[in-house]
Amino acid sequence: QVQLQESGGGSVQAGGSLRLSCAASGNANARGCMGWFRQAPGKERERVAVLDRFNNPAYADSVKGRFTVSLDNAKNTLDLQMNSLKPEDTAMYYCAARSVSWCPADPGAYNFWGQGTQVTVSS
Repeated sequence: QVQLQESGGGSVQAGGSLRLSCAASGNANARGCMGWFRQAPGKERERVAVLDRFNNPAYADSVKGRFTVSLDNAKNTLDLQMNSLKPEDTAMYYCAARSVSWCPADPGAYNFWGQGTQVTVSS
C-alpha cells in the first residue's frame, strides 16, 4: 500500500507560480512511477507530469517548459514546480503512483491516489 497526501495548492494570478508537494509513505516498491494528474470541471483527468523509478520525467505538451517534476528523497516527496501559470491550468491536482516503473497517460493504470489539491489561476 502507498499513501499519498498533496499540499501547496491555492489561488494565483496568471503568470504566477505555485509549488505542489506530494508526501508519500508506505511500500516504496509500489512506487515505480509517480506523477501528477489534474481534472478541471467537466473534463477528463489528464496526466500532467510523471517521474519513473529511474528519474525520467514526462510532461503533457501543455505544460512543457513551464512545469518541473522532481523527487526529494530527503523529504520523500514528489514536487511539481509550476511557473507561468495560465487560467487553463485551473484544476484539481492529484498525486498518483503505480508499482510498474513506466508511466502511461491513462489514469486508470495508477493504483494509488491522493485526495487532491485545488489550483486556481485567475486572469
